[in-house]
Amino acid sequence: MTVLSHASVKSLLEPMRTAMANFKAGGVPTALDALLAETVEIHMCAPFGDIESADALYQEVYAPLLLAIPDLERRDFIVMDGPDAAGEHWIGCAGHYVGSSVRPWLDIPPSGHLVYMRFHEFYRVRDNKVVEIQAIWDIPELIKQCTFWPLAPSLGKECWVPGPATCDGLSIRNADPQQGGRSTALVLDMLAHLVKHPTQGGPEVMRLERFWHPLMNWYGPAGIGTCRGITGFRNWHQIPFLKAMPDRGQSDDQLKWHAFGEGEYVGLTGWPNMRQTLTADGWLGIAPAGQKIDLRSLDFWRLENGVIRENWVLIDFIDIYRQLGVDLFERMREFNKTRSVGPVALHGDLV
Repeated sequence: MTVLSHASVKSLLEPMRTAMANFKAGGVPTALDALLAETVEIHMCAPFGDIESADALYQEVYAPLLLAIPDLERRDFIVMDGPDAAGEHWIGCAGHYVGSSVRPWLDIPPSGHLVYMRFHEFYRVRDNKVVEIQAIWDIPELIKQCTFWPLAPSLGKECWVPGPATCDGLSIRNADPQQGGRSTALVLDMLAHLVKHPTQGGPEVMRLERFWHPLMNWYGPAGIGTCRGITGFRNWHQIPFLKAMPDRGQSDDQLKWHAFGEGEYVGLTGWPNMRQTLTADGWLGIAPAGQKIDLRSLDFWRLENGVIRENWVLIDFIDIYRQLGVDLFERMREFNKTRSVGPVALHGDLV
């Protein structure tokens, strides 16, 4: 396996990211074909599932999205890379797909306005090719902007999620080559303390104040929303989450996940990376099914002065509901029986 520098790993994605900055100009299929290995694992969020090739990724995922949003563009706000514990190289990207919604996509009616959809995408690199992708797109966020909402109201604040407050997510400084390892170790220590509650004690065993900045922001997906500070994090996400699934962390030995750091940034990906039992009410309005479910959560953290200041989180909610026998798209189609789901007629050249 070829050992690559940070700069050379990141540069592999440049042609794809450049092409996706303006899908309408073309070049995306060629860039994907050049980037991805002939044999590649592509794990897309629901409803797409696993995809077998670069061509299938474009034809099944990107081409329909471009038809629905003809001025589609990709805007990354974090691009980081590093080796995981096994020495595998990963690139993590976070950002938004942005454009004008003028045609239906996945039966989501067009809004006729600008829409945005956050993405977290992780790429495993070997011998100058991407051999694995794990990606979650916040499709519920897009659904909500198109004036339909199939989930319970979010407890946190729904908003356009910003990039890093330091504005350095695309130019991460790596002056100290050991910093990424220290950042990763702190995040993993924090996660190890999180799973001590509730099995090993009350909230104090998590030692949140040790790991999190008092002005931290936790940027959750649509359905949870953004939380401010430790108090906001506990009230608008953690308490409902743990009430519903108190066995959090007790099945981690059955899972495989990958953590890596660059500078003061850390990425974590796994497919899945949590397995818990839904035993009580209170999270996302889901009834307690008494069923063990897998959760795909792809995360980024930014540290500041030795503690976590920002955390970006995406969870594949569509897959969670699918495991529980609920098809959110079918529910959406039922709501839209009286709505026109055809193209939006706008003056200009978008439609």
